[in-house]
Amino acid sequence: RGLRGAALQARGAGLLAGRGGFASSFAVVLQGLVAAGADAALAASGLAVLTAAMGLCGIFLSVATRMPISVAWSTPGAALLATSGAPEGGFAVAVGAFLAAGGLVIAAGLFRPLGRAVAAIPPPLANSMLGGVLFSLCLAPVRAAAEVPLLALPMLAAWAVAGRVNRLASIPAALLAAVIGVAVTGPGGPIGPIVAVPVLVVPDFVPAAMLGIALPLFLVTMASQNIPGIAVLSANGYRPDPGPLFIATGVASVVAAPFGSHAVNLAAITAAICSGPGAHPDPARRWWAATVAGLTYLVFGILAGGVTGLAALAPPVLVQAVAGLALLGPLAGALVAGLAEAKPREAAIVTFVVAASGLSIGGVGAAFWGLLSGGALMLLARAGR
Repeated sequence: RGLRGAALQARGAGLLAGRGGFASSFAVVLQGLVAAGADAALAASGLAVLTAAMGLCGIFLSVATRMPISVAWSTPGAALLATSGAPEGGFAVAVGAFLAAGGLVIAAGLFRPLGRAVAAIPPPLANSMLGGVLFSLCLAPVRAAAEVPLLALPMLAAWAVAGRVNRLASIPAALLAAVIGVAVTGPGGPIGPIVAVPVLVVPDFVPAAMLGIALPLFLVTMASQNIPGIAVLSANGYRPDPGPLFIATGVASVVAAPFGSHAVNLAAITAAICSGPGAHPDPARRWWAATVAGLTYLVFGILAGGVTGLAALAPPVLVQAVAGLALLGPLAGALVAGLAEAKPREAAIVTFVVAASGLSIGGVGAAFWGLLSGGALMLLARAGR
């Protein structure tokens, strides 16, 4: 009976991680893909293949290592796409950047100096860049309250009330309120196919997109997902070799990218659910929780067409508002970490302001220029000292 109860506990933790991981941020992913130039069919394809890829990768790594290796999509990376806008040349250029970013993750796993170089980026600058990327999307709930108050205000109320009861329930509650609001007041119409059809996109490799999309996507994915994911596993007593994990997620990213998927990486928040004591009393059995989470993602991947169709019926600002609510916590964490130290604070705030500005020079987006500006200012300050 005790073993049966522990198995149920692991399955419950896996279902919670998979359901929460998808519901809490799929709107960010959709918004990012649409902003990068994807139409409805391409966005559905990207969401479906991305969800399936992270499910399969999580199952494979958990079974192979007998550790709770949770895999997710890059939420900060999707926010980066949402705030960068469509590259010149359309979605094919973005797909080329997705492939390049996945290749960089593989390289970080194969060549430890590259991984160490990413980890050596000063945390105030990395966090401030992330904060700048997230900031404009986090303004969407305010815009939605002004533009579509009948839909946005009940959603915001549901988010606030549910968050006081259970923080993990806040985004699903907001999403449910938004769905009900659209069903009651929206134009209606068919949702479309429930099962998404993968659409192959021939990538276009453009140098400006390598600097403006691929490099920032690689950096935020490594700094905000992969490295914290390893840290969460370590905090719960697991010591996997990071290299093979980075290689596996990078390969999954490269394989899924031609279908519109932006990035597969190690999870951080859901990793805490699957690798902690709540998943199973025996640490050697917690890999079951991560495996169940992967299976849950596969189910959501199959249903991605219906999810995308439903989102298409809502006003775009409402979808952006759900995404913005999901990013408020990461934004707060990035700002606190970025501005905590006094000495690099000026460089950090410059990084944040430039990254949040929407600046684009030669097709290279604001995240790159923010990191470059803050880094130059930090080097100048060190030279002066």
